[in-house]
Amino acid sequence: MRTEFNDIFNTPENSVFKVVFFPDRVYHAYSLSATRSPRYRYNVQEVRNALDICVMKGEVFLDGAYYSNIIRIEYRAGRLIEGIREKNRYLKDQLQCWVRVLPEDAGNQAEAIVPLHYDPRIDAYYVEIWENLEPPVGSSHDFTVLPLMGYQNEITRLSEFVPALKDLDTLKKVELAFRENAVQIPRGYHIGVDDIVWDNAYMRSHEVPNSPNPSDSANTVKDSNYELTFQRDFLVDANQVEPVRYRNPMMDEGNPDTSDNNIIEMRWLFQRELGGSLVFFHEVTVPAGAVEGTHQHIGTEELYYIVSGSGLAYLGEDDMPGTEQFPTVERWIYGLGPQPCKEVPVSPGHVIFTKSGGIHGIRNPGPEPLKFVAFLYHTA
Repeated sequence: MRTEFNDIFNTPENSVFKVVFFPDRVYHAYSLSATRSPRYRYNVQEVRNALDICVMKGEVFLDGAYYSNIIRIEYRAGRLIEGIREKNRYLKDQLQCWVRVLPEDAGNQAEAIVPLHYDPRIDAYYVEIWENLEPPVGSSHDFTVLPLMGYQNEITRLSEFVPALKDLDTLKKVELAFRENAVQIPRGYHIGVDDIVWDNAYMRSHEVPNSPNPSDSANTVKDSNYELTFQRDFLVDANQVEPVRYRNPMMDEGNPDTSDNNIIEMRWLFQRELGGSLVFFHEVTVPAGAVEGTHQHIGTEELYYIVSGSGLAYLGEDDMPGTEQFPTVERWIYGLGPQPCKEVPVSPGHVIFTKSGGIHGIRNPGPEPLKFVAFLYHTA
């Protein structure tokens, strides 16, 4: 066995990972498929997460020698389970995953549908896609691992993915969507094609400055999958990012602040690139006299950090201790109508942190533009 495995694991920086993350995410991966035999070891090189999804890139070693590149997909199916419950059905021991690999060479891009199998050791559905399954010349696979290998098994090989797996450094993105089986396993109940439940980033979208017209639908791109990126660092000059313009954002009919001239700008800096439960990080400019509508967050949390200018923030009347000295005013809450709110002055360096259930909005009485950055994420 290669001694550097243990050397890597015992370094100070990886000792920190043992505390902050699961130890098996460092390199040796106790709960990955082939480790049921001591002949196999994993070198997990990259891990990316989004909500219930975990994708790993790495290598498998057999009898101490490099054997194959792999990607491993894990999915805990929380959203899919909820969708299936609405159909009075239950998720069984297998589901299907649509996966597209996006290496730098567009000619090596490929997609396929593969089954994910439930593993109680990790409480998740998973598949490992290996570049190679043939044993080395003069050797054989371990009898405990061999039953996992093959077409539609837990460890599989997809010929169309081989070009992308040959050089993992160039595999920069993976797109994923998940669905229940067309035939329930093991009961054999057939589900109609139009009735199959998908988790494909339910109702998610991202914003692109395709049009300068305020609130133009061309700026909203609907997502039909999850995207996980393996790029490690990003440097963005926000001044070079074209803003998307919105008329009366977070306002509905009847709000007295609505006006054809009430337009704010958002520079969308990071959206699908973010992992975990993160949704976006963007820069917002509220011109003098403009308003971002007051709204309530359910199931998400958001931070506003005021960069320049000054304004008036509106917070739920009983949402934040220590605001008794500020005036109570009536504000139209998006979707809820008029409600009492606290009117709190904000200026550069102030942070508004709104938890799930909280209310916030902001007005710029002028004379300078008000600019803040906003950071949104799911609470789950």
